[in-house]
Amino acid sequence: MGTFLTKAFMLNILLLFFLLFFLEVESLGINYGQVANNLPPPERVIELLRSLKLTKTRIYDTNPQILTAFANSGIELIVTVENEMLATLMDPNQALQWVSTRIKPYIPATRITGIAVGNEVFTGDDTASLITYLVPAMVSIHAALARLGLSQYIQVSTPSSLAVLQESYPPSAGSFRPELGPIMSQYLQFLAATKAPFWINAYPYFAYKDSPNKIPLDYVLFNPNSGMVDPNTKLHYDNMLYAQADAVVFAMAKMGYGGLEVRVSETGWPSRGDSNEVGATLENAAIYNRNLMWRQLQNQGTPLRPSLRLEIYVFALFNEDMKPGPTSERNYGLFRPDGTMAYNVGLSALSNTPSSSSPSSTNTASISLTSDASRKVKQSGYSIFLYLLAFQVFMRRQ
Repeated sequence: MGTFLTKAFMLNILLLFFLLFFLEVESLGINYGQVANNLPPPERVIELLRSLKLTKTRIYDTNPQILTAFANSGIELIVTVENEMLATLMDPNQALQWVSTRIKPYIPATRITGIAVGNEVFTGDDTASLITYLVPAMVSIHAALARLGLSQYIQVSTPSSLAVLQESYPPSAGSFRPELGPIMSQYLQFLAATKAPFWINAYPYFAYKDSPNKIPLDYVLFNPNSGMVDPNTKLHYDNMLYAQADAVVFAMAKMGYGGLEVRVSETGWPSRGDSNEVGATLENAAIYNRNLMWRQLQNQGTPLRPSLRLEIYVFALFNEDMKPGPTSERNYGLFRPDGTMAYNVGLSALSNTPSSSSPSSTNTASISLTSDASRKVKQSGYSIFLYLLAFQVFMRRQ
């Protein structure tokens, strides 16, 4: 039995690398954080991303050096408005000046496809003041983009932590924290009007770390497991990330915005942590991101929206040595600053053709289960057929 399982596992790994070579993953991006003093220059980062065949990344500012370097690279960029800028950018004139100087000069050579207005504003340390600035700043920025003829190319949203939810289990019980109700309603109305996605920073690692005796490790790592069935929808979930994403959909639906698309702006697993950070190991990090990539290669949707691929940005490209907090915060990177892999998840085999996605249409009356978002997959069909056939023959002979 042990030999059979080993062979099956190795064949699955070979199949993963085979698919990585032939398929273009339209829904996978990576976060390029810069809270470090030893990172390579942007030009070197571009070389690394190209070698990995990744065509989407997100940065946490509007660093002109990065925006200039990424010109004509074919890599899509989401840029970020720092939280401390929200109050200023409420003013339409200030927003127009910001877009005119921080965004417009780099387009179209640099493919800026999204603006993240703040980060985790609803649940940060300065929530009380920041949330009053958020939607007005988003409205002003979008108006500036429209005035400059850029709104059809650049989406405006804000990444939220999962802490915006009052309930997340089971997914159908998903609901927003009551105190966020008024501002959340304004925010969702903006997303619906502009056809922008709801971005969520979702980390199953945190749930496991806090309750390792209650939450199965395989469930959070995407490993084979019995999963859970939502008692209200009868939908089966075999991993926590998809359950978290669908909980957000249900929360939005309860406020009348069930047609909005959910995208994962951050998810990852630390490869190292302090003694009290249960599960923060190199092995778990490699398994989480490898299994996540396998799902992305299949352009999977969640159980609630199986036909809409879930767009995900992995956190993060590099370990960042200047990030405050526990050891885990400095060890989310797939790579060390010198460009060597912290662990191998097979990224170097990804297809190198740039791709783009379109936001789904919105329906404020109910939960939308489908989307017009592109699900185009480039593949060598005949070769994949032969490989899968060989896999089936192998399994039947065991």
